Amino acid sequence: MIISASYKTDIPAFYSRWFLNRLEAGHCLMVNPYGGRTHRIDLSVGAVDGFVFWTRNAAPFGDALEAVAARGTPFMIQMTVTGYPRVLESNVPETARAVDQIRALARRWGPRAVVWRYDPVVLSSLTDERWHRTNFTGIAEALKGSTDEVVLSFLQPYRKTERNLGSAASLHGFDWRDPPVDEKRELLADLAAIAADAGMTPTLCTQPHLLDVPGVSAARCIDLKRLSDIAGLPVAGRRKGNRPGCDCAESRDIGDYDTCTQGCAYCYAVNSRTVAQRRLKAHDPEGEMLRPGGLKPAMPVSGR
Repeated sequence: MIISASYKTDIPAFYSRWFLNRLEAGHCLMVNPYGGRTHRIDLSVGAVDGFVFWTRNAAPFGDALEAVAARGTPFMIQMTVTGYPRVLESNVPETARAVDQIRALARRWGPRAVVWRYDPVVLSSLTDERWHRTNFTGIAEALKGSTDEVVLSFLQPYRKTERNLGSAASLHGFDWRDPPVDEKRELLADLAAIAADAGMTPTLCTQPHLLDVPGVSAARCIDLKRLSDIAGLPVAGRRKGNRPGCDCAESRDIGDYDTCTQGCAYCYAVNSRTVAQRRLKAHDPEGEMLRPGGLKPAMPVSGR
């Protein structure tokens, strides 16, 4: 099984000690947010075929990556660098620092081990099409040679995203919009060309209606081919996307919603940053599950 850590929260940035402890213990507990059922996730060497780590700040996670490598388990890092104004993402590393992290990861683990994510693409009065072209070009040039893929996607206005982004817009005096498909295609084509010039394959995450843009293919964020290349042998798994249009391999995610404090106004995984901050403060690195109080004793504990 591939372990995803995590598209629900930033485990490398905030929960690295917990992850190391769970790795040593050989398991963790995870509550399904949709059914409340508690699952025991096997993290032993024989049970895990690979790890996919998602982060905006990999600096605290160096020891964890070394521990995973020492087990002989392949891993890849999906690292988001967008360079947005602070009113959109208040607690992420500065762009130059994040770029330096990707470069360092590539030097230590190789360019195949790290994927740059420029996602989501947020169109606003602060970040219009021209701004994105300039911003994306600067980051792509800085990352040339450190990664061979950039994952893109446009903002999907989920209910919590609309609410949080609307609150930030009202507080800080900017406007945002979900542009029509033709505008997205035009911008995507430009970003794809910039990526190609920097030696990167541009891929698109779970937005199949935009895949007619030349040079852009579907992203596989949980990528068996990449993990196999890193491992030097085939990594087992099957395609099983998380939602319609997702081309990922099957995985188990060990994160939890409302536990990331990066402060991204467009985030789909955080209803309330105040709640996330409270949960991070209460977090127990020695606990079996990431979120304190997440375990519901009345629910059965299942296996993998």
